[in-house]
Amino acid sequence: MSVDVVTFGCRLNAAESEVIRREAERAGLSDTVVVNTCAVTAEAVRQARQTIRALRRERPRARIVVTGCAAQTEPHAFIAMSETDRVLGNAEKLSAASWAHARAAFDLDDAPKAIVNDIMTVKQTAAHLIDAFEGRTRAFVQVQNGCDHRCTFCIIPYGRGNSRSVPMGAVVEDVRRLVANDYCEVVLTGVDITSYGADLPGAPKLGTLVKQVLRHVPELKRLRLSSIDSVEADHDLLDAFAQDRRLMPHVHLSLQAGDDLILKRMKRRHCRDDAIAFCAAMRRLRPDMVFGADLIAGFPTETEEMFARSLDLVEQCGLTHLHVFPYSPRAGTPAARMPQLSREVVKERARRLRERGALALRRHLDAEVGATRRVLAESGERGRTEQFTPVKFATPPAPGAIVVAKIAAHDGRQLLAA
Repeated sequence: MSVDVVTFGCRLNAAESEVIRREAERAGLSDTVVVNTCAVTAEAVRQARQTIRALRRERPRARIVVTGCAAQTEPHAFIAMSETDRVLGNAEKLSAASWAHARAAFDLDDAPKAIVNDIMTVKQTAAHLIDAFEGRTRAFVQVQNGCDHRCTFCIIPYGRGNSRSVPMGAVVEDVRRLVANDYCEVVLTGVDITSYGADLPGAPKLGTLVKQVLRHVPELKRLRLSSIDSVEADHDLLDAFAQDRRLMPHVHLSLQAGDDLILKRMKRRHCRDDAIAFCAAMRRLRPDMVFGADLIAGFPTETEEMFARSLDLVEQCGLTHLHVFPYSPRAGTPAARMPQLSREVVKERARRLRERGALALRRHLDAEVGATRRVLAESGERGRTEQFTPVKFATPPAPGAIVVAKIAAHDGRQLLAA
């Protein structure tokens, strides 16, 4: 059997999973399952551990390798699991040498179970030149990794290291390669992509990179961005949204909260008014713009009045696609040492925030009925509009095709094409 990769978490992990599969297979591994973990919440780590145990029951003879952010931040927890055979850090998982070493180590009784080095010593990020993404109709291109910010709730910098960027020429070549392999849509990914370029000669911004991709790969039909930090969005990025319709009118924002004091305690770099002003400015440039957002419910010290401002932010910013995270204390982060709310309060606020998001999504779906949209067909009977709204086809087109669809109705979660 070949190498199977189970991926948790973000689009960057999805991109890296293809590198993992390629390098593990080149190293000669077979009948191997790699679990590429996420550490963004305690629940994500719990799900990874649960999956590892289930995989061992289902495939008792397979080799199980654990890697990703949780393996980097909590290596000993995975080393201690009897179900795991090897643990690789976040830098090691992308290295051909690491996979060759892992292959050799499987034949040695005394080989160390883990290779997890200090991620903070990693200074560069290279392009990976991926040819295809298994089971996916859109391609992901890593442009940046790591984060220089230290939000008080976030463990990810300790799993990813400091911010480092892929040179623009390498990104353009990666996109060109994927388009030549018939991908109509490419997503630029990273941990903090609006910090792109600070470590490169001349310190180019994300907007410069986006314009370079659009200019030098004219055959690219759709370019999309993963999550951005609105306070870092530069003039060229906004100009690219205004000038080139190939840059999709959907932006996912790292907002986290709607109350200024909570934002300060989170050590975020924007305030509530900044978020509202950014969304209004973007809509003036692209009236068809749709916003998603990450929001945390139940952050330490959050009062009911503070939480109400996060609820209200959904309307004030005109958010449509919400990712709601019940606050989860992560050991080693400053927020974990702040006065905590009860789990019942955290869960109840997350439920209310999700309900507010469901209402916002329904309003968007209502407005889409009767419209004609260009939809990227995914596997099965689903696709996505340019605004990233899910669509269910009556008759599924070929995966990867961009089709013009008339929206007949919706079911509260997705649009229904005629």
